[in-house]
Amino acid sequence: MPTPTTMRAIEITAPGGPEVLSLTTRTTPTPAAHQVLIKVAAAGVNRPDVMQRKGLYPAPPGASDIPGLEISGTVIALGEQIEDLNIGDHVCALVTGGGYAEYCLASADCCLPIPAGLSLVQTAALPETFFTVWSNVFDRARLQASETLLIHGGSSGIGTTAIQLAKAFNAKVFVTAGNSDKCQRCLQLGADATINYHAEDFVDAILNLTQNKGVDVILDMVGGDYLPRNIKCMADDARLVQIAVQHGPKTDINLLPIMLKRLTITGSTLRARDNAFKADIAKQLLNNVWPLLATGKIKPIIHSTFSLSDAAKAHKLMESSQHFGKIILEVNPT
Repeated sequence: MPTPTTMRAIEITAPGGPEVLSLTTRTTPTPAAHQVLIKVAAAGVNRPDVMQRKGLYPAPPGASDIPGLEISGTVIALGEQIEDLNIGDHVCALVTGGGYAEYCLASADCCLPIPAGLSLVQTAALPETFFTVWSNVFDRARLQASETLLIHGGSSGIGTTAIQLAKAFNAKVFVTAGNSDKCQRCLQLGADATINYHAEDFVDAILNLTQNKGVDVILDMVGGDYLPRNIKCMADDARLVQIAVQHGPKTDINLLPIMLKRLTITGSTLRARDNAFKADIAKQLLNNVWPLLATGKIKPIIHSTFSLSDAAKAHKLMESSQHFGKIILEVNPT
């Protein structure tokens, strides 16, 4: 069956609130030599999509201006250099944009097979969060078995993924979350202890939980005023990885504890990294994480799904922070 020349997609009409997301018609893209065209079954909704909508996170050069960084679906066209994928394959993919559409281009190296037992909707929740957590917690921060990890925002898509992966590799996990229900659900996912950041100070709580030692690794998406507080929570030789700045990019810190405790403060963004970097993460996930998904030891946590035309409602939910886990757009329901 020939590919339609046009497709439904969500565009950002101007920087602003969720109401600027508009359903439109776009030309169906054509794959370059190293790309595949995917008929999108579902797309994940992520904080970077919200930032892009607000005009704070523009698409990198060459990327689609359509939001959406992770998809699942069926390969329907191949670039001329593709050898390891076939038309009809079901895959999920990390993409640089274009996910909120009926058809999306993906680098073949950033595509992964659907883990056994998971649906296409479930699999759309994997790429952005699993690539992010693996590259930051296990590669950059070098989390080891028996070490302690503090995750800020344990109820988010990143948080629910990080809890499960860290526990699967035998780390001890502490998380912050915004209410008692979210804390309880994080415990059910495997967290060793939770901190309701509205009810208690996470610095005091972490020092109590670790007998004043502090934690070995912190995964933080808050930034701003959290940075000096994070430093107080860090053990000797601890590593902090910054992956977002919801409280802003600036703060004042005391450098002396960093020197005395030999701390490492690092961070990264994923979208602008080249395909070789992302392809390496994909291989690590396929070897180390996909078997855990296939056996059910870890799983994507999905809060709710919306139709493509209801993308604005999905963004409103994300910004309300009332969700636990991932928010998904069903684009071409199967």
